[in-house]
Amino acid sequence: MRLLLVLACAGLLTACQLVYKLPTRQGNVIEQKQLDQLKLGMTREQVTYLLGTPLAASPFRTDRWDYVGYYKSPRGKVSKRIVTLYFEQDKLARMEGVEDTSASAGIENPDVKTVIREERKEAAESEREASERDSGVIITPQ
Repeated sequence: MRLLLVLACAGLLTACQLVYKLPTRQGNVIEQKQLDQLKLGMTREQVTYLLGTPLAASPFRTDRWDYVGYYKSPRGKVSKRIVTLYFEQDKLARMEGVEDTSASAGIENPDVKTVIREERKEAAESEREASERDSGVIITPQ
């Protein structure tokens, strides 16, 4: 009987999504405010100080660094970002993937403040939608 009660409680808790899932981060943590500080002509040391060590730097092609970031929120939203930097004579010459794509593609920024702000915004929108629904009472004109 106890086992049945424990299994029923566990089933109810998982059905209500009360189990917290940790966010998953892999690769480089790439934030837009760091990328906004990148300027052409910066040295490799300045870029390393600003963004950290690149995830993919080939020993055979030293003029290209790849920063790869992956984030999965507790709600299941996945965002990926790849930033490729090209160097010429140890100076930053070209950048790909630096522009902010979160507004156009719906990819959230993986920093904690943005995640919390987005969750609050979604909760407020769902409350607003729930309050705007009709009451179910149909009034017919006489």
